[in-house]
Amino acid sequence: MNYSFVKQCPSPHFNQRPDGVRVNLLVIHNISLPPGEFGTPYVEQFFQGKLTSKAHPFFDEIRDVKVSSHFYIRRSGQVVQFVDTANRAWHAGVSSWDNQDNCNDFSIGIELEGTDTTPYTDAQYESLTSLTLKIQQQYPDIANDRIVGHSDIAPNRKTDPGPSFDWDYFYKLLSEKHDQKN
Repeated sequence: MNYSFVKQCPSPHFNQRPDGVRVNLLVIHNISLPPGEFGTPYVEQFFQGKLTSKAHPFFDEIRDVKVSSHFYIRRSGQVVQFVDTANRAWHAGVSSWDNQDNCNDFSIGIELEGTDTTPYTDAQYESLTSLTLKIQQQYPDIANDRIVGHSDIAPNRKTDPGPSFDWDYFYKLLSEKHDQKN
C-alpha cells in the first residue's frame, strides 16, 4: 500500500514477495549519506539508483549497490516512501528472525536518517510512531514484539539503529497513541 501522507519517491530496487508470505515484521534501520551527514538528497538518490559517485568519495564504495527501503524518515520527521508495502524492498540483506531467513520476504523496512551514536529527533519518533500504527493496522501480524532493529536480524553484520535509538521511548509513544485512538 502507498500511504497518502508521505512523499513518494519510487525505487526500482524491489521485487514481488514470495507467494503466500505474510508480512509480520517491521525492521528499523538508520542511514546517512555521506556517513554522519544529514539533510542531503543522497539517501533518496541512493534508493532510487540515481546516486552519482562524483558527489562524494564515499559514494565510489556503494555505487553498484542496489538497496531500498519501504520508508525513510528524515530528521525533520518527513516520511518518504520508496516501495509499496505489498512489495519486497531490499533493506535487510542476509538476515534471519524467529527461525526464518530472508527477512526481506516478510518484513517492512523503515530507515531513520541518523547514525548509531547520534540521538534521533522527537519529530522522527513522532513520525515513526504514526507510521508504525498505520502499518500495524494494515498488517496486524506486526505486533510490538515483531518490531526489531537491523542489528537484531543481522547481528554479526549490522549495528543499526544503534544505541542512540530509544526503544523504551518509542514503545511509550506507541502505547500512548494507540490508547488515544481507542
